[in-house]
Amino acid sequence: MEVVNTIGRRKTSIARVYLTPGKGKITVNNKDLDAYFPGDIMQIIVKQPLATVEAVSKYDAKINVYGGGFKGQAEAARLGIARALCEVDPDFRPALKKEGFLTRDSRMVERKKYGRRKARRRFQFSKR
Repeated sequence: MEVVNTIGRRKTSIARVYLTPGKGKITVNNKDLDAYFPGDIMQIIVKQPLATVEAVSKYDAKINVYGGGFKGQAEAARLGIARALCEVDPDFRPALKKEGFLTRDSRMVERKKYGRRKARRRFQFSKR
């Protein structure tokens, strides 16, 4: 196995994942995972697919991510890693699918409409 290249998306974030055999080092935008996502929850989200198939220390992941916020970026990286693991070994697919890591969450922010305060919220009505 050489380098497996996949893409993951969530909200407006796009993550390009390059998975290689290694010791479990994950770098995001040329920074260590701990430095890029200082919160524990985001680090857990990124590592979930690897933990599910018990391959945390078997693969190195280099992730380029842009757009959106931290939560969207972490979930985009999770989708990219899950897709890469499926390409590496098709036997991982049932476990990852059961956990829902292969499903692209397509929910996006609805755009603001003219004549409204937000996407659906109207301006306050004044009778007098």
